[in-house]
Amino acid sequence: MVNASLFSETVEFDDPTLANVLFGPHNAHLDLLAQASGASINSRGTKIWVESEDAFIRQRLCNLFVQLYGLVRQGEPLTQQDVVRSYRMLEADPGLNIGHVFRDAVFVTTPRKSVTARNVAQKNYLELLRRFEMVFAVGPAGTGKTYLAVAMALSMLTKNRVKRIILTRPAVEAGERLGFLPGDLAEKVNPYLRPLYDALYDMMPQPKVAGMMETGIIEIAPLAFMRGRTLNDAFIILDEAQNTTREQMKMFLTRLGFGSRAIITGDVTQIDLPATPVSDVRGRSGLVHALDVLSGVKGIGVQYFSKEDVVRHPLVGAIVTAYDRAEN
Repeated sequence: MVNASLFSETVEFDDPTLANVLFGPHNAHLDLLAQASGASINSRGTKIWVESEDAFIRQRLCNLFVQLYGLVRQGEPLTQQDVVRSYRMLEADPGLNIGHVFRDAVFVTTPRKSVTARNVAQKNYLELLRRFEMVFAVGPAGTGKTYLAVAMALSMLTKNRVKRIILTRPAVEAGERLGFLPGDLAEKVNPYLRPLYDALYDMMPQPKVAGMMETGIIEIAPLAFMRGRTLNDAFIILDEAQNTTREQMKMFLTRLGFGSRAIITGDVTQIDLPATPVSDVRGRSGLVHALDVLSGVKGIGVQYFSKEDVVRHPLVGAIVTAYDRAEN
């Protein structure tokens, strides 16, 4: 129940246990929202007081508390990042149903976990992954571009909508030399593919992943291994696509076969390609070029993420912001 007076509104809940979960340990969630909104937020028992001269901020916070309380009642886990992120989502879209965002999940049928959209951008991304056979996901590290794509791939594999998963990245040296790494070519590029392994292992037991790789159901390979192939009935993810050249990107995009899906992820602010005398770094990037060339092609989905969509440790978002500020 919400009550209002001049510059102040109160919200009261009916379950003390659920209210404590909403408030967070030692009212940590309320403190974070007070910092994010600039309002004064206090609680006693199951009641919250919101004080602010801005009526929109008061209404937004009360709306947020009511929606989050409903999620807690339904057993939805609530982290500090979720609380602040929910406020930012309502700030951008006051009519948003937060529950629709949190409950829009890719259920991976393994003992490990289900993967859920944690903000509006991720929700839109999941919808694009379901609708389109080719999707570009562009944005900074920590926004879930690759992780959600791997989750969707596993989900479609378990539902027999695809027969195999192919994960690939360009092996671009970012300060290190491949020649100095031990082993053959496959072993040399393996460290560059490690983030893809990490995503798989987080959603599926490592022995099961290993078994599926031995049988070819899951394949992880450098982009150079894709040349000359036509990939049918596959879910193909090209990660770190900003480090492809124009020629590599064209080669990859034309590998798409019948019954397949291609997901291209990357961050155009993290291009490690060397510049040439006749071209700058951005001009060489296959991802930048493809986004321009394919902008009018129907049947291709594009999702852009920003630093506000970072869902890793809160420090990741702060680091991205700090670097953007320094570079500008």
